[in-house]
Amino acid sequence: MRTTVHLPTELLRAAKAEAAARGETLKDFLTRAVTHELGNVTGPVKRARVQLPLVGSTRPGKVDLTNAEIEAIVAAEDAGKYGNH
Repeated sequence: MRTTVHLPTELLRAAKAEAAARGETLKDFLTRAVTHELGNVTGPVKRARVQLPLVGSTRPGKVDLTNAEIEAIVAAEDAGKYGNH
């Protein structure tokens, strides 16, 4: 359904910026925000937050990994979580 909503300019700019930062459309962002405010659990499904693996380092604050090393870490973590089938 379409509707027109008049928002203060700064609020609209902030909403657009936040939607872009989250990688979603303004429509999806506003739909989720209104659903949240109304407490409607039958609304759009929330996206699960991505969990990145934590990698230890002998030099805290700096980790140099290749894509292959990252892939191996994730594969090992998946094997531990889901088992080798």
